[in-house]
Amino acid sequence: MTINKIFSNCNEAVADIFHGATIMVGGFGSFGGLPVNLIVALANQGAKNLTVIANMGGVGFELSKRIKPEGYQDLGILFERGQVKKFIGSVPALGGMPPTSPIERLYNEGKVEIEMVPQGTLAERIRCGAGGLGGFYTPVGIGTVVEKGKEKKVIGGKEYILELPLTADFALVKAYKADTLGNLVYRKTARCFNPVMAMAAKVTIVEVDRLVPVGELDPEVIVTPHLYVDRIVEVPK
Repeated sequence: MTINKIFSNCNEAVADIFHGATIMVGGFGSFGGLPVNLIVALANQGAKNLTVIANMGGVGFELSKRIKPEGYQDLGILFERGQVKKFIGSVPALGGMPPTSPIERLYNEGKVEIEMVPQGTLAERIRCGAGGLGGFYTPVGIGTVVEKGKEKKVIGGKEYILELPLTADFALVKAYKADTLGNLVYRKTARCFNPVMAMAAKVTIVEVDRLVPVGELDPEVIVTPHLYVDRIVEVPK
């Protein structure tokens, strides 16, 4: 029996995200590879006490106008509405660029926790979570705040930090095309974090520019196989 993964809108697709959930959000940081419609739907849905795993914590709508004249919503909207308790990622905010981004302001007020993770380490921790691995040793972060509280080991005369895997209850992903089974094709910067996050969550929710019939996608360009995808929403540009 074929499971219908197609949802009519983003609000329906995120309706069951619960208070206290851990959410992975794909993309590099700017609007190109972000699932912006799913982010806004989650903001409107109102789930709180979220742990958000993402490369960047968002700049907020006002600061986004420096990147795109008409502005855009990103993860900043979740911080503005007080929905996030913890952020795990590489670039919480673009510091020194007034107006202050929402995550920066809330962190300074002691209202949100931030776990800084080097970008490559972040990708590898998610990949370990996706693959069911127990973690990995890396020299990145030795002698910095990153190593605080972590197990260390000397391998071949060099010191390494043990980094543990990351998984999530839900992943919000942006892709270019999907077929009705859920096979995904990405464009350009959307390849950053989206594919690996799609593999590391219990429920993967995808917004796509185009939804096509099974058989229309070239198998050689499919990056995320359908077995990792649970929900799809077509959001044409």
